[in-house]
Amino acid sequence: MTAAPTAEPDEGTHPHTAGEFLTIGEMTRRTGVAASALHFYENLGLIASTRTPGNQRRYPRHMLRRVSLISVAKRLGIPLADVQSAFADVPLTETPTHADWQRASRRWKRELEKRREGIERLERELTGCIGCGCLSMKACGLLNPGDELANQGVGPQRLRGEDED
Repeated sequence: MTAAPTAEPDEGTHPHTAGEFLTIGEMTRRTGVAASALHFYENLGLIASTRTPGNQRRYPRHMLRRVSLISVAKRLGIPLADVQSAFADVPLTETPTHADWQRASRRWKRELEKRREGIERLERELTGCIGCGCLSMKACGLLNPGDELANQGVGPQRLRGEDED
């Protein structure tokens, strides 16, 4: 975004308004996210800022929600690519509506459900593998399903270097 904010924010001496812009310092204080991370998120297109005539970043107030959701995703181990996907239809240049956030929420929920199902499947497979005690790479359905590695030759196929014959 290249448009300059209409007014400089007053460092906490007046009530906040919906159209207010926040300095990078205010964003870091409010969200707990480092300025370098805000720059990184901006480079990825996850958040946006405007620039003052002095080339200082100013963030629309609605970016607080986006940054907070990114922080939650990070704590949960959700990749930023998944956050980008969830935010794909949430506008950057104007305050998102309730409907915008609901669409993003549904998309994100579907992704989280897929992730949960994958983790539960892995948990079942690991429990069976650890519990059986066979340590057999031939019979193991988790590490060598259908004994696929037998076609690659004898020995520890997974431990060999890529450049070895």
